[in-house]
Amino acid sequence: MKRKQYLIELSSTLAVYVVMLVGSIELLTHTDVARPWRDVVALSPMIPAAAMAWIILRELRRMDELQRRIQLEALGFSFAGTAILTFSYGFLEGLGYPRLSMFTVWPILAVLWVVGLVLARRRYQ
Repeated sequence: MKRKQYLIELSSTLAVYVVMLVGSIELLTHTDVARPWRDVVALSPMIPAAAMAWIILRELRRMDELQRRIQLEALGFSFAGTAILTFSYGFLEGLGYPRLSMFTVWPILAVLWVVGLVLARRRYQ
């Protein structure tokens, strides 16, 4: 039951994030927003993003020890892999490769987290 509640909370907060993201992009693209409010509008999707982080952390606290260990290993794999990939590409940028946006870091982290989860779960089966 709690797992279903977690998924509902996370997916609804993600939906709010998407709506706020699209809304802020549309507003900033098609409207001339004054300086201090422009920053507020641009950062507004971070409110549901922070809520998602809180929901995830709360779920981690509810997990049993094995599930926490699996998540820890997956996050460690993701952290190390993201560090290696981003630092490696940073050295290539010094050679003239195009600069990448910071927005590329999160997808790398997320994909490696999923890979780490698959590997860790397989280890404990």
